[in-house]
Amino acid sequence: MGAEPLEIHLEEQDLGRSLREDVRTGLTAEEKWLPPKWFYDARGSQLFEEITRLPEYYPTRAERAVLAERAGDIAAVTGAKTLIELGSGSSEKTRLLLDAFTRHGDLGTFVPLDVSVSALRQSTAEIAADYPGLRVRGIVGDFTRHLDRLPAGGRRLVVFLGGTIGNLLPAERAEFLAQMRAALEPGDWLLVGTDLVKDPAVIVPAYDDAAGVTAEFNRNVLRVINRELGADFDPEGFCHVACWDAEREWIEMRLRALRPMRVRVLDLDVTFAAGEELRTEVSAKFRPEGIAAELAGAGFTAHDFWTDPGSLFGVTLARAD
Repeated sequence: MGAEPLEIHLEEQDLGRSLREDVRTGLTAEEKWLPPKWFYDARGSQLFEEITRLPEYYPTRAERAVLAERAGDIAAVTGAKTLIELGSGSSEKTRLLLDAFTRHGDLGTFVPLDVSVSALRQSTAEIAADYPGLRVRGIVGDFTRHLDRLPAGGRRLVVFLGGTIGNLLPAERAEFLAQMRAALEPGDWLLVGTDLVKDPAVIVPAYDDAAGVTAEFNRNVLRVINRELGADFDPEGFCHVACWDAEREWIEMRLRALRPMRVRVLDLDVTFAAGEELRTEVSAKFRPEGIAAELAGAGFTAHDFWTDPGSLFGVTLARAD
């Protein structure tokens, strides 16, 4: 058993091309935007780990509480032979599932998928060392593009945690879930974590903490663009904004220009008026009936839905029809 060589479907040049396309499209839009995946260089990942430990940031703790309580049920219901994690990162919460499946005795293969070669190489080595009877097969890929590369065969459980599905706009979510269903066989399983709609007084501080860590994380996307594309953003010229959209039931993170600015990036001269905002993340919040309906529309049936004691965060176990 142990860790196999990484299966690479995403090269550095692919990431560079994708960054250039996103920057060109987002910064020339009438209302400027950037996708949140570009937060996560080494510094951004470190900052996000800090965020998950902040008192205001409830999603990580709440989801972990659900998994700690329900991992045994998930193992028993699914009887999965292969566990696949999308956007795996350090796979910390997944260890709760791996422990439960190890006790249950059915799991043979763990397949983490992530865009970062270095993070995946480290996490697969650590998982293989801690679970010596497990075959660990890391895939370097993008969960919005490479679901067709997931290994076939066996009873599979795909895990998509952290509320990351909320970073996709509704049409993107529908496309993702349809692609997910196409990659699975009837009887395979999907476990998805979703942050729930609640009082904005609870939600907003999770994205605008008192210590300013989220603000630094938000501005990090500008530092990534400066480094990778030779741009000349002044990150300190932007302030962090987090706002709740009650109609769409999502929170938006934005960067607001503190003064008029002209930024050179690629072959573009991008201007910002004082007070103009650049959207960097959408994080949708869900109602239980809403996520069940979205899953049903893609060909899944919600089998179980669990929340933490405070009903802050939901975890849905769904079966492919």
